[in-house]
Amino acid sequence: MQDEGVLTCLVQGEEQEIERRFGISRREFLKFCAGLAGTLGLPAGAEAAVAQAIESAKRPSVIWLHFQECTGCSESLLRAEHPTLEKLILDVISLDYHETLMAAAGHQAEKSRKDAMAANKGKYLLVVEGAIPTKEQGIYCKIGGHTALELLKECAADAAAVIAIGSCASWGGMPSTVPSIPGWDTSPTGAAGVSEVLGKTVVTIPGCPPNPYNFLATAVHFLTFGTLPATDKLGRPLFAYGRLIHENCERRAHFDAGRFAMAFGDEGHRKGYCLYKLGCKGPETYANCPTLGFGDVGESNWPVGCGHPCIGCTEKGVGFAKPIHAMAKMLNVAPPLQYPRITEDVGKGVSFASAAALAAIAGAAAGGAAMLARNLGLSHQAAELEKAKEGKAKTQAEA
Repeated sequence: MQDEGVLTCLVQGEEQEIERRFGISRREFLKFCAGLAGTLGLPAGAEAAVAQAIESAKRPSVIWLHFQECTGCSESLLRAEHPTLEKLILDVISLDYHETLMAAAGHQAEKSRKDAMAANKGKYLLVVEGAIPTKEQGIYCKIGGHTALELLKECAADAAAVIAIGSCASWGGMPSTVPSIPGWDTSPTGAAGVSEVLGKTVVTIPGCPPNPYNFLATAVHFLTFGTLPATDKLGRPLFAYGRLIHENCERRAHFDAGRFAMAFGDEGHRKGYCLYKLGCKGPETYANCPTLGFGDVGESNWPVGCGHPCIGCTEKGVGFAKPIHAMAKMLNVAPPLQYPRITEDVGKGVSFASAAALAAIAGAAAGGAAMLARNLGLSHQAAELEKAKEGKAKTQAEA
């Protein structure tokens, strides 16, 4: 009986501590850990390791740099609810340097960064927000008298891991767009992503802005296992960027049925038809936007759910490079030509030739459906094959 009483006291004390630190009950805390483990694709039972790491592991020191950006990535993080920002930086990580959020300024701020780097050498997590200007030795972005190039290389040298958050840091984003001026082949500042500047693959969380939970899940994975999650060849975590937006879009059924919005505000647009013909880049963009949503108000709270085509902000060469209303390149299946228009004219009769043509179309549709079923989930392989073909064609042309 005495042992049971001691155990009860320990459990109650643990519950009170969790409620004090995170502002939620232990049950809600464990549900959060289970959801996080599920998001990361971890096996059953991993939620216990996540919970233990968040509760007891030493908070990792985080150095957060800002370069060419709009601070939208940080603003997105400010609106996260599970956990809220103050719980994140006070109980999950130790945010030792962040120019937007820290109280210190000037020399005090730079001293905080250097002190944190020295005290956590080889153990801190470096997060970079914004592109890095490379032209003219990087003079287009300076902080504390040092260029972004210098600061990035200095901070990355002793970091345990580097995370590029947002499209600007991931591959250059909007600052890297090339002006439509004859003779220009780079952006005015030579803006580049973290990976390109450091000359190595880093974990990237692209998006403009990215969903804050993609970053939070990556940070908690590092906290729990001491490593960053599995990524694709571009450094994007597979749990968040492993599937095309097109595959999980709530409008996908309309695409498969051939129902497309042809203009903003038309009947199809008002009925929620597919936005492919309005320039949606979902068929060539890898992200989990349709399954996660933004702002904690449901999965439909994302551009396509709100009626605007995806612009492909997580993909280099698509977002901020391809015209918003240009048709997307299908990476897994092209829309068959036999799909009807939104309003199909009704004929007066069917001739023998027409019936034969319809039979052929039906056969092609069945074959197309079979190919779709076979190729579903093979989007990455399709993209890699397409890139290999383009590379071979380029090599032959140069030869």
